[in-house]
Amino acid sequence: MITYFFIFLFATFAAAATGAMFPPGAWYEKLNKPSWVPPNWVFPVAWTSIYLLISFAGARVAGMEGAQMALAFWAVQIAFNTLWTPVFFGLRGLKASLPIMAALWLAVLGATITHWQADLWAGLAFVPYLAWVTVAAALNIAMARLNPDVERLRIDQL
Repeated sequence: MITYFFIFLFATFAAAATGAMFPPGAWYEKLNKPSWVPPNWVFPVAWTSIYLLISFAGARVAGMEGAQMALAFWAVQIAFNTLWTPVFFGLRGLKASLPIMAALWLAVLGATITHWQADLWAGLAFVPYLAWVTVAAALNIAMARLNPDVERLRIDQL
């Protein structure tokens, strides 16, 4: 299980790397934000905790018979997780990131259910992620609504 854990943890580091590559920056600080946006320090704490938990969950089910669907959902959620940051922060695509966020939320829901079916502890490990992505989706929607005139960057402007 330890080897599997580090494999899954490596995948989460790849997703987290997009956060380092595309930090929020000054443009984000100037945006209109809802009153309930968490303070900036909460984000790295939440994501570090979530990445450790989902690495644990993936490692729990990795060698199990019949866990293919759980592992497929694990892969899909980390792919959408990795994609969202460059679109939202990199391209400043507040609206463009909404379909990615919707797909991410569905993938995390699928991962939660399928991990739960395979192993109780693996399913429980996904619950904080589902809660956090629900808040992140609401925040993404609110930010898009509160900032309708934010100009999206083109890829060649990055």
